[in-house]
Amino acid sequence: MDDEGGFPFELETDSLADSLGRLLPKRSLYIVTGEVGAGKSLIAQRLAYGLISHGTRLTVVSTELTTRGWLEQVDSLGYSMTDATESGSLTLLSRFGVVSDEVEGVVQIADVLDSKPVQDAEIAIIDRASSILQHYAGTPEELLSYLRKYSSAGRSLMLIIDPEELNHDVVRALISSAEVAIDMRIREVGGGLNRTMAITRFLRAAGPVQPRIGWRVEPGMGFIVDITAVS
Repeated sequence: MDDEGGFPFELETDSLADSLGRLLPKRSLYIVTGEVGAGKSLIAQRLAYGLISHGTRLTVVSTELTTRGWLEQVDSLGYSMTDATESGSLTLLSRFGVVSDEVEGVVQIADVLDSKPVQDAEIAIIDRASSILQHYAGTPEELLSYLRKYSSAGRSLMLIIDPEELNHDVVRALISSAEVAIDMRIREVGGGLNRTMAITRFLRAAGPVQPRIGWRVEPGMGFIVDITAVS
């Protein structure tokens, strides 16, 4: 269930919502970019858990994990969503099915967005969307028009993107047209890893938006805002 201004994702276990606009805007496109290992999937899982905790009807499409593998991964973070799948508030789709049988043929973005579970969701998350969008034959403008058609019906769409998998013009078009654009960054500092969320766009925010959010992940505790990670 969403507030009038957007979808709440706050959790008592972290302060992410306080730094990230408090609500995700409705009828919007959210783009999460980053290199391999930067934490794109983890932030998507954190947001999914927060959204479901507030009653949002969610569909998650995974191109990397089986549905069972996805549930096991989020459970290890302390974000158990098995009950949500059983109640119907979360629908999981995977190109690998439940265990490991890969769906044959090239999957197009239309196959995903036109599916009933994605059509019925208030928010759909596609991780990793770039592995699907790289097969799109149209122009960036045509792609954006298609994505906007989906979100214009009151739904929102979150695309997890590895920029190396797509043409630079496509990535730039997606980011520049999104209501929310987050770039997950990782760098080595003093032998350790510094993880940062760079918020490049956040329109219609219901609260403060911090341009850089340092974070880390702890087993069983999930996402933790790290105030020491950003100077």
